[in-house]
Order: sequence, then C-alpha cells, then structure tokens
Amino acid sequence: MTGSQKAAALMLALGEERAGALLARMAEDEIRDVSIAMAQLGTVRAEAVEDVCREFAESIGSTGNLIGSYETTERMLMRTLPRDRVAQIMEEIRGPAGRTMWDKLGNVNEAVLANFLKNEYPQTVAVVMSKIRADHAARVLALLPEGFAMEVVMRMLRMETVQKEALEGVERTLKAEFMSNLARSSRRDAHELMAEIFNNLDRSAEGRIMSALEERNRESAERIRSLMFTFEDLQRLDSASVQVLLRAVEKDKLALSLKGATDAVQKLFFGNLSERAAKMLRDDIANLGPVRLRDVDEAQAAIIAQAKDLAAQGQIQLGDNQDAMVG
Repeated sequence: MTGSQKAAALMLALGEERAGALLARMAEDEIRDVSIAMAQLGTVRAEAVEDVCREFAESIGSTGNLIGSYETTERMLMRTLPRDRVAQIMEEIRGPAGRTMWDKLGNVNEAVLANFLKNEYPQTVAVVMSKIRADHAARVLALLPEGFAMEVVMRMLRMETVQKEALEGVERTLKAEFMSNLARSSRRDAHELMAEIFNNLDRSAEGRIMSALEERNRESAERIRSLMFTFEDLQRLDSASVQVLLRAVEKDKLALSLKGATDAVQKLFFGNLSERAAKMLRDDIANLGPVRLRDVDEAQAAIIAQAKDLAAQGQIQLGDNQDAMVG
C-alpha cells in the first residue's frame, strides 16, 4: 500500500467523526490525495488493516475488513468541509485518473476530448495539445475537423512559451466546462451497468439470469430489459447510420449475425446495400450452412459493440432509449 492508501485505510478504521477531525487539520492537497485514495481503495483485508493500525493503537488491531467507496468518502468530507468544496473534490475524484489536469486529460478517450475541443478557440486547443502526451495529441488531432486541425497546428508552430496566467486560464476552463461535466456523466446508474453486462451475455445465460431476477425483483428486471440494446434494436437506425455501420463491420461477422436475425433486420441491411452487394451478402449467408447459436450471438454482440462505438464518436444515432447506454 502507498502512503496515501495507508492514510485512507486508517481514516476508515477510525470512523467518520475522528477521521473528520483529522481531515480538518490537513492541507487542501493532502485532503485531495487522501480522498482519491479512499474513494479507490475498495476492500482492504483485515491483516492489512492491522499492519497499518498497529503502530497507532493495539485496540484497532482487531478491526475487520474495510470498504472504501465514493459514498463513504463524500460523507466523511461533508463533516468538515463546505458542501460546494466537497462537490468539487468528489468531481475531481470521479474524473479521469491523474494528479494534474494534464495527466487527467491524458486518460480521457480521444474521441470524447476531440468532441469537446472542436468547439474551443484554436489557441486554447493548441495549448492543450502541447501539454498532453504526443501520442494522445496525435489521436485527438486526427479526429478534429480538417480545417480546424490545421488552425491548431499553425498556432502550435508559432507558439512560444505559454505564460503562466494563460495556462491557468486554460486549466480553469477545462476544469469548469469539461472535467466537471465528464465526472458527472461518468456516474452510472446500476441498472444501466447491468443492462450493458446483459448485452454481452449469450442468449442462454441472459434468459436464465433474467428469469431468476424477475422472480426476485420484477421491477429491476423490467428496467434492465428496457435499457438493453439488442441486435433487433438496430432496425431503429436510419439509413445513413446503417450505411456507416455497414462500412465499419467485418463482412464475415455481418453474414453470421444476419443468419439468426429477424426478417425485419435482414431487410434493413439488404435495403442499404447495392443490388449486387445485397446479392453477395445473401449468398454468403446461404453458404454458411448450419451454424451454432453461440457463434451467431458472438457476431451480433460484436456488431452491437461496433454500433455503440460509432454512436459514442457521434457518427451514428442509436435513438433516445439507446443514447443513455452510450454516455
């Protein structure tokens, strides 16, 4: 365990009231470091807790397992800090990993970062590109509109040492407009998470688990089912989105996935192909012969995953019900 993790474990062992009193005496950066460690700590074995606490008090040595979570951390911080400051710290914790703003940006998906930066001033984007890793900057730059990307490149070429005030201004903008929104959007509803897991189960496992869940909690089962995105839901895509998806998927997986699809879904894909391409696809499906249901499920899951990736990049629209799954 690192120093911050040991401090976090000790705080949890002491309880909210005593830990709150200690936090009140810490510097702001110490509070942030301990809070991050506490939120990410997870389950700590009793033996590890004993090792951390032994030097402070023998009586704490019998403490059992501890569970550090975002909720535990937030409650503890609320005892000593103003609500708005707690909200700020928790947003920082929930955001991408990294000690500095630039470290955090390096852990943000390039498509997400590019989608935000394309609406900023080219000079601001140039500063960001100069501060993050070169490989990450290259991926982001490739996703920016071509004309805008060239404006950014030209400003980077002309850019001298960035003044501290300008750099701090960019950091404030990113923190206020991007990181806080990213942190809030990363809080996932448990039902949405379970729906995504169910999407990746084969039909047999999905049916078995869903039936058992319906017996235990019908309301949750119905909500998960409403959030799930299935292969049949692809028929909700418009023609432009289907054509984008067709260009992205592997042809052998497409044929295999359509082997077990409904007539409506098959018609959707065939209708967005040229007459010649549609005939070739029908021939490919016919030539497959008997196939295992498991192989069909895997092919359909791969195409669903591809559709979600394209939706996350803003290249296709999955519809209102599915947008919540992509976030």
